[in-house]
This record gives sequence, C-alpha cells and structure tokens, in this order.
Amino acid sequence: MEAKQKKQMDLLTAIEQIVEKARDSKLCPEFYRKASRYIKYVSDKLDLTKEQSVMLALFMNRSDDSSIRISELSEDVKCSTIHILRYMNDIHILEKREFVRCCRDFHGYRKSISYRVPFDVIEAMKRDEKYVPRRCTGLSCQELFGEFEELFELRKENEITYEALTQKINSLFEDNKQLKFVKLVNGFFPVGENDDKMLLVLFCHLCVNNGDDNIGFHDLDFLFDDKREWNRQKRKISNGDHFLFYENIIEYNNDNGMVDRESFRVTQKFKDEALSEVVLTTTSRDKNSSDYVQSDKIVEKQLFYGQSIQNQIDELGGLLDEGHYQEITSRMKKAGFRCGFTCLFYGAPGTGKTETVLQLARQTGRDILQVDVSKIKSCWVGESEKNIKNLFDTYKEKVKKSEKAPILLFNEADAIINKRQEGAERSVDKMENSIQNIILQEMENLDGIMIATTNLAQNMDKAFERRFLYKIKFEKPTLEARMHIWHEMIPALSESDTKTLAEKYEFSGGQIENIARHNAINGILYGDKGNSLEALMSYCDNERLETKQTRKIGF
Repeated sequence: MEAKQKKQMDLLTAIEQIVEKARDSKLCPEFYRKASRYIKYVSDKLDLTKEQSVMLALFMNRSDDSSIRISELSEDVKCSTIHILRYMNDIHILEKREFVRCCRDFHGYRKSISYRVPFDVIEAMKRDEKYVPRRCTGLSCQELFGEFEELFELRKENEITYEALTQKINSLFEDNKQLKFVKLVNGFFPVGENDDKMLLVLFCHLCVNNGDDNIGFHDLDFLFDDKREWNRQKRKISNGDHFLFYENIIEYNNDNGMVDRESFRVTQKFKDEALSEVVLTTTSRDKNSSDYVQSDKIVEKQLFYGQSIQNQIDELGGLLDEGHYQEITSRMKKAGFRCGFTCLFYGAPGTGKTETVLQLARQTGRDILQVDVSKIKSCWVGESEKNIKNLFDTYKEKVKKSEKAPILLFNEADAIINKRQEGAERSVDKMENSIQNIILQEMENLDGIMIATTNLAQNMDKAFERRFLYKIKFEKPTLEARMHIWHEMIPALSESDTKTLAEKYEFSGGQIENIARHNAINGILYGDKGNSLEALMSYCDNERLETKQTRKIGF
C-alpha cells in the first residue's frame, strides 16, 4: 500500500497535503511531523529546505491571487503575522529562485509588499517537474532587447525588485557574451558595479524598444528601490556629472538652442558602436505626427498634367534617379554647394501635388517620411521644437541607413512656410517663429530630399522661397488633361460624354476622382442605371456646390 501511495505522489498532491495539514496548525512542530513525508517530497523534487517547501505550498494555495499578502498566509495557518515574518529569509530565497514574484507598492513613505506565483511555476507543478528559470543563451541582440523589455515592464509594475532585475540582467549578460553590445557594456563595469550599468541598459532599452530620443526623468524613476539613490543619480545626470556623459553614451537634448537638462538621448556615437546589431525604431513618428511609406507599397497611378508641368516633373524624376542623384550630389559637394534637394509643389487643391510625390517615390524606389504638419502645429505648445528637431534627426538616420535617400514630405505645409511674425510678442507667435527658424536651418544643412506641398504659396516667407531649389506650380488640368482623367476614372464613358463633362466642368483631378467614386458607389447600390451623363452632371453640380443654397451673411 505504501509503495502504491509513493507511486501516485506528485507535486500537486504533496502541496495539497501540506496545505491541508497546515490549516489551523500555527506551523507548530507537530505539523512538521505529520506533513514530513509530503514536505520531503517537495524539498527533494525542487531542491528546497523544508521551511521553503512549506512557504511555497502556502503561496501555491493562493496562486489564483495576484496580490498575496503575508497576513493572508498567517490567516491560513492561524498564526500571528510575526510568526510568518520568521520565514522571510526563506521567502526571499523563493523570490530569488523565481518561485514567487514580489510586488512592492510605494504610497508616500509607506511600502506595501505582496506576492504572486508566476504562471510558469504553476505549469511546472502541474507537470510534476522541477521549476528551472528559463536560461536565455545564444540570443541575437534584438532578442536580448526583447528580454530587457519584459524585465523593465515587470520592474515598472513593481513585480520584481531592483535586486532581482540586476540579477536577471547580469545573467543575460553572462549567457550572451558573444554579442557586441554585451562586450562593450561589460568593458565599462567591473563585477558588482550595478547602478550605472542598469541605467545604461535602461537608456538603451528606451532607445531601442521605445524608439525614444526624448528621455525624461519620468521615464527612469521606476528603476531604483532606494529613492535616495535615485535622487543622487538624478542630480549627477542633471549636472552632466555622470559616467554616462563622461563616456559619451548619453547627451542632453536642445530646446531652441538651449541645453535641456531634463531631456536626454543616446548619442549617435554610442548607437553606432553598441547598437549596430539591432534595428532602431523611433517614436518620433508619433511625436512628430509622421508616417513612413515604403516605395514598393505605393500603388501605381496614372496622372495627367499640362505639358509644362509634365516637363518639370520628368526633369525632377530624372534628377531623383539614383545614378543621377549620386553624381549630382557628389559634384555639388566638391564644388562647395549645398547638396540637399528641396522642392516646393504649390497650386490649387486636388491638382495632384501629393500623388505626384508618391509616384516619384515609387518610380525612383525612394521611401517617404511623411509629416502631418497640421498635427505638428497642434502640439507646438511645449514639445514642438523638440519634435521638429527629432523629426530631422530621424530623417538623417533614415538617410544614413537607407540604400537610397528617402523623401522627407511636408504635406500641406502652409502652416510652416507662411511669413514669420515681425516683432512677435505672443508666446504662440514666438514659438511659431522658432519652429520656422529651426526648419530653415535644417533645410540649409539638408543632406537628402525634402518636398513640401502647399495650396497657398502667395503668403510664403521669402526665406523659405530662397531655400526651395525646385518650385513647380500645379495648375488645374487643361481640357485635354481633363478628358484623359475622365476616361481613366470612368472607362465606360463615351468620347462625346467625356468631352461634354471636360468642357462644362473645369475640375481638378481630385474633384473628378470624387465624382468617379460617387458614381461607383451608386453603381454598386443601384446598378448601371445610375451610370448616365445626366447622373454624372448631377454629381458634378453637387461637387462644385452650385445646387446648394448659401446663406447670406450681413445686412
């Protein structure tokens, strides 16, 4: 019978028996005698002391709770909390071996401590297996930063202590010595020096995983358990008197030409030396309201222009061809000229300015970093200058790492190329002038391709006008071009209907596309009976708002 019981013993059975016998026992010596066989099974299986095995069993009994308090364990066995405190060293060992996770919440000067049993531990117990924390050996640098992301998230949620974090990160470094990043960081720090090392890894995590080049103290203050240590570190960073500055690992950001001692980024030098094994992303897309468009994802679209515009676009397309582009920029550099290509597309709405940029990018194989200027302007209060600088820094990085220089597109740029305010006194006007000055300076030093589109060129600041090397005015399409567009958009139109519509309505390509879409939707809903000249002319009248009554304003 004894042999049969032994054969049926497993971790969950043993833990269940320990919990049963511990109930109301106050963990007295008699309890240990009665539960000895089950405690021994857990101890032998998991390489724990008998006290650690008992504590693990009590935690497992509450494993459905993500916030287990010491007082709750004492309630389960009907002993005082002080008695459980005698087991704190054993609980600490369980935490170090990752059988439990400790969460320390700070409320003012009060610290609240709770625990939870990780899912992986529960699964190992169910399989009757010894839990061994996952060793991450032979990782790529990208995978290493994936591990950092998970660890810093746990630390941020107070689910692991600073001590546990350093232990895990040092273990990752020990298991992945082959990585260039690990070799370089290990070279900075003797064994046992953890505080500066953890800060360095955190800065790099924010740079790599969050794409953050605008790191503030609020991004770092979760790291240390000891707030006095954090205050000491913060003073040194703010004063530039920190190891990370000495080794040119981080630098201050600038705020309108002034050093911002509360905003930092990883230096380009350190990125090149230590982070070349990872793909660096950037949140500056979000911060600067920009999107990255890959050239091979752009759908081909036929555009129709007047002959003069077509000639200018063909010329620009030829210049942006990679072979010509490299030759021209090389010669311009040798001659001492600025080598950036700055282009302005201006004209009435719907004349194809933005679509032309997309098609040029597709034809020349250049990606586009597209900036939503209206959103940038909406966040100018406070962060605007940093965002603009970060945008250009992001673009420089893209140029450096791309096989072909991408296009920096400021779409609907009216808001940033308007005339600057003379003698600006309002803070908003000063800020807008500051933004424009930054963009003008960046255009002066541009090494790449920038295209801006605008509907309102007549109010453009002269300084911007001088800096645009190419300026193409997009006129409304000619009669011939309008006929081509009508035929392209609605191939079923007869030649006579096409001519009638083109002659009667001097629409832009964008307006004709709107009508074609309206026609297609009605065709889906009602069939071809809506696809008639009469119906199309009705849509055209609605498009130019001629049939809508306008309300007069005034007297």
